[in-house]
Amino acid sequence: MKKRRRNAHSRKGKLDRGSARPGQSKDQSGARHEDRYGDRHEDRRRPGFSREVAILYEDDAVVVLNKPAGLLAVPIKGSDTPSALSLLVANLKLQRQRALIVHRIDRFASGILLFAKTDRDRDALVRQFLAHTPVRQYLAVVRGRPGSRAGTLVHYFRRQGMFQQLRTARDPQAARAELRYSVERVFQNASLVRVDLVTGLQNQIRAQFLAMGHPIIGDRKYRRAESSEQLIDRVALHASHLQFVHPRSGESVSIDCEPPQDFHHLVRELSRHGRSGR
Repeated sequence: MKKRRRNAHSRKGKLDRGSARPGQSKDQSGARHEDRYGDRHEDRRRPGFSREVAILYEDDAVVVLNKPAGLLAVPIKGSDTPSALSLLVANLKLQRQRALIVHRIDRFASGILLFAKTDRDRDALVRQFLAHTPVRQYLAVVRGRPGSRAGTLVHYFRRQGMFQQLRTARDPQAARAELRYSVERVFQNASLVRVDLVTGLQNQIRAQFLAMGHPIIGDRKYRRAESSEQLIDRVALHASHLQFVHPRSGESVSIDCEPPQDFHHLVRELSRHGRSGR
């Protein structure tokens, strides 16, 4: 079956409190290029979290959003706190369409979030995620320097409340977690890594890098000492790339999303404080 790479910005708008505002912008897939991280001049060290959500791609079957850090992916039961889902539901309701969550990313992570518009489309997409066939890439800034420029991490976790607790493969209640990583840039005491998520446990990337001895900068949930971090006020984790098979056409859909300003600021400041070559 013929597959075609779709431009992530072929249709783009914004959601803010349920209203849509069409707009256009240049393709931002330059997140893959190292020199894009250090040339931003705006100081966005302590941004206020936004409720404005950009639409990266939309058609009759799916919607892909760029979720800002701090915004929930889905509502909390019994709470009226806004979420990406609730904003999208309100927007699509005006068009007599639905919004159904396909996967989730952490509240304080930023980046790509996929929704379907019908039950049939959602079921088809969820089957892909259960089979681990979509390509899901993240950018993260971690403490220290991994011993290898690239590698595969495999751990076993058991969820306890809101946390993933490290276990062994012998634990029958433990779930297997796997990811692949490559080091993009090395700083004095930190590294920018690109992560390919193989499995999809809640908080998996955060828990695995912590288990590796390289916690993600700003991850206050899994490392209390990160609450004193001054360069970024949330976990330095961004969902930068997603590739999946369209549930109706069977074509490959590829979406790229550049990190937000606070992520750029962190990388720029780490560069200023000292950088070593790979």
